[in-house]
Amino acid sequence: MTNNYRKLTIGLTTAAILAAGVGVARADSVTERAAQTISWDGVTREPVKIDFGKGWVTDAELTYPTASTGRLPLVIFLHGSGHNDMNQTLPEGKGSTFVPLAQAVSREGFATLRFNKRGVTGIGPVESTDPAQLNPDKPYEQIQKDAASVIRFAGKSDRVDPSKIFLLGHSEGTNVAANLAAEPRKFGIPKPAGVVEMGVVGLPIKQLLTLQIYGRLLLQMHDEFDVNADGQLTAAEATDGLVGQPKEVADQYRSILLKGRKVLPSTDTNRDGRIAIDAEAGPVLRKITHIDDYPNLPDLDQPTIDYANDIARFPTVSQALPKFGGPTLLLNGENDLQTPARAALVADAAVARAGNPDHKIVIYPGMAHTMNITPKFTPEFGEPDKQVITEIQGWLKARR
Repeated sequence: MTNNYRKLTIGLTTAAILAAGVGVARADSVTERAAQTISWDGVTREPVKIDFGKGWVTDAELTYPTASTGRLPLVIFLHGSGHNDMNQTLPEGKGSTFVPLAQAVSREGFATLRFNKRGVTGIGPVESTDPAQLNPDKPYEQIQKDAASVIRFAGKSDRVDPSKIFLLGHSEGTNVAANLAAEPRKFGIPKPAGVVEMGVVGLPIKQLLTLQIYGRLLLQMHDEFDVNADGQLTAAEATDGLVGQPKEVADQYRSILLKGRKVLPSTDTNRDGRIAIDAEAGPVLRKITHIDDYPNLPDLDQPTIDYANDIARFPTVSQALPKFGGPTLLLNGENDLQTPARAALVADAAVARAGNPDHKIVIYPGMAHTMNITPKFTPEFGEPDKQVITEIQGWLKARR
């Protein structure tokens, strides 16, 4: 993966999948406690190391209320796709996904455990130069095994109640959490006490990537260009739709919609002076994006293609989470174009049909994939909104 893709690696995005952090775990994961610890206000932060096997010992951090005694309930954080560090540090100095959540959870008397994905050597993230650690065979399967290794490690800690281990996943992490919770014996882990999902991978990866690469372009034309909602764009509508768009976006749409002050003849195949968004612009976009060649798309390297093929072998959240039966909380942004709100609704409905009495879903208006309020088609990274943090904090407190 090149540095150009880092800004897209927080979730299941067009290029995010390029950097799936992966690895093989061992049931006999071990820890080395650091001689010194640091703290947040009233919370001890203890650096630990977890042996994932195959030559990788990852850095992690166990936190717990400083004044606590005995074994505590624990929240384990599971990252979105990409070579993410333990904080899931956001690009462009936008903070992190997991630190605000870990701090909030700690204030409710929970321990937390955050870890670097295999191949990540430091916060930033800083990546290993070893390709075998960054892009091993069967990458998604290995991500699951590494996460299971973290759970086994946590269950052995004298600070953790192994019957009260909660999994909190974001994006790819929602799928990992659901897969592990559905078959804990298979992974040699205790049954989780509950699962929290943010940005839910409730549909197959091919559908999600088709939305991210191709479908979102049609959606934007319908939402922001087609003011009268007739499914057709005149030259005036196309021109007006470019107003206020980032230059790169405007140039892309102009190249398929306009020639000077008229609609582009090659796109306007029926020569009626208007462009049908789905029937005429759609085929052009399919060709430009090469979506029909999925997963062998020109912008995806081989590790990305391997990842897409591998995660497709495993159940989605909608297929796996109903087998769990324990408390579930599903959270999604209404503006999320990476894991859309519809996917979360599908997953929650599947959990309900399975007879789970303790399930809840919240769809947040104005929020996108990193659970912050941001424009739908030009999202910016940001830490989880206070609404999200408060919801998770309260939900966990009620199940402590």
